[in-house]
Amino acid sequence: MTLVVKLGSSIVAGADGALRTDVLDAVCAQVAELRRGGEEVVLVTSGAIARGRRLLGLADRPTAIDALQAASAVGQGSLFRSYEERLATGGVRAAQVLLTAFDMSERIHYLNARQTLQRLLAWHVVPVINENDTTATDEITFGDNDFLAAQVAIMIEARRLVLLTDQPGLFNADPRVDPGASLVEEVADTAELDRYEIGSRGSRFGSGGMRSKVVAAQMAAGSGIAVTICDGTADGTLLAAARGERVGTAFSGRDDRAPSFKLWLRWATPAQGRIIVDPGAGAVLREHGSSLLPVGIVAVEGSFAAGAPVEVVDDRGIVGKGIAEHSSEVLQRLLGKRSVEVAEILPGGAEEAIHRDRFVLT
Repeated sequence: MTLVVKLGSSIVAGADGALRTDVLDAVCAQVAELRRGGEEVVLVTSGAIARGRRLLGLADRPTAIDALQAASAVGQGSLFRSYEERLATGGVRAAQVLLTAFDMSERIHYLNARQTLQRLLAWHVVPVINENDTTATDEITFGDNDFLAAQVAIMIEARRLVLLTDQPGLFNADPRVDPGASLVEEVADTAELDRYEIGSRGSRFGSGGMRSKVVAAQMAAGSGIAVTICDGTADGTLLAAARGERVGTAFSGRDDRAPSFKLWLRWATPAQGRIIVDPGAGAVLREHGSSLLPVGIVAVEGSFAAGAPVEVVDDRGIVGKGIAEHSSEVLQRLLGKRSVEVAEILPGGAEEAIHRDRFVLT
């Protein structure tokens, strides 16, 4: 089994943007100890932009996308070497892996990335993963890599995800503004979190915050992966979290882990359109997991091709996400049609709008 460990910018870089060498030393030493014990480990790191900013002597974190990408390009190699050298000291080989949101959302890229990671782990190499910021086309999207870490954990079916931050864990209020805030030690049901005020403000050098960590934890825990959010600057916390000891905030993983394809569909690929269904169809999908037939569709929103991921929505909200059997143009012609009518319009075509094997409740 494999452990995925995510280091946020606040762990990697100090207030002045310099590498927190003592923290990196301690984390890499713990990774080496885990490897000696037979545990495979994947590191997901932030900090390339902070590292590049430091090397370039920039007073503040850039805001323009091209400047963020350029700073990342400068910092990426130096950041990886920082891990590589420290892991080598513990007798562990590292590999740099750069991923983009496109790699996660396109199924063939996703499968290729998974195969590469599985091969590295089979060779007992520690992948050091970061977002490939230099090729992002819109913005730095993974939320300080918390979502990336969760998606990687889901991709490789990790046993646990550990999110290292500079806070003891999740609090029931923001401890920076509420002196009465207390640590939430365990979350058995992520619905419990609705009653907490979870802030989204991140560190000076990061783009995430506790909210993105909680969402990442919900993603992983909902996929059957245990999660721990804990203080990576405290001695031995990674080892304690890996052993399942009480440290930080622990999220219980659900027992009913879904198939890999449905996990990818739910978490990694964005919807390209919407199919609006009547209440009856929505109820059948929720309660029986049936295929969606055109007879239950009342509207189609957006323009998409056959094979595109789409959301299914009824009067209660989002029902789930699935792969469309037909394009939006064809579905417009099939609205409300019974299967016999669909067969007349599309001889030999699929009678379903979305097949149940390619649909996941959300």
